[in-house]
Amino acid sequence: MRDESDVREQYEFLAEELESEDMRHDGVREMFTYYKRALGWVLEEEHM
Repeated sequence: MRDESDVREQYEFLAEELESEDMRHDGVREMFTYYKRALGWVLEEEHM
């Protein structure tokens, strides 16, 4: 399993990408939203 810093770094990268002007296509935006949400759940579960 990846360590927390790797997961957190990837989560932050995706959060920034979602705010980018290049992420206009709805399908791509939706996919990244789901991925970002899943990473958030992983981080929450590890700290419960």
